[in-house]
Amino acid sequence: MNNAVKTLTNGILKENPTFGLVLGMCPTLATTTSAVNGMSMGLATMFVLVCSNVVISLLKNVIPDKVRIPAFIVVIATFVTMVQLLMQAYLPGIYAVLGLFIPLIVVNCIVLGRAEAFAAKNNVGLSALDGVGMGIGFTLSLTVIGAIREFLGTGCVFGAHIYSDQYGMLIFVLAPGAFICLAYVMALVQKLMK
Repeated sequence: MNNAVKTLTNGILKENPTFGLVLGMCPTLATTTSAVNGMSMGLATMFVLVCSNVVISLLKNVIPDKVRIPAFIVVIATFVTMVQLLMQAYLPGIYAVLGLFIPLIVVNCIVLGRAEAFAAKNNVGLSALDGVGMGIGFTLSLTVIGAIREFLGTGCVFGAHIYSDQYGMLIFVLAPGAFICLAYVMALVQKLMK
């Protein structure tokens, strides 16, 4: 039980993909123009993480070492395709914004790294918990960065107006705002963790 709790919380706090391991910077910087976009990308990545971790853990003794990485990529690409098709069918508004970045989940180092470092070496239950923990940590970090950028850039959070958008700082909606926001939030998280 203690090992399961540690595995679940590891990705949320200690080894947070964004703030601790500094992985997955492309979606972190590109999709966090709003809290909804960040949360949607995080949830899509979490689905792929959990499902691919489970399947890879089930197949770890069947996949030969010579084709381990290509096999992992095929498994991950299968779940990414499922997410892409489901978003396209049921969430067309979000897919219109994130569509370009959804296929990039296949090569996201968080997903492939967890498949190689954890799922290929542990049982199905722990691998699923690792995917959930890493996914929650990634989703939280994208949502927080997206909420801060949306608030400072447009005066909204999750689409709810807090103050007039004429007072918003355009830089936070643009690419440099992602770097600025990420740097300050990462510094704050590192300070709080110590």
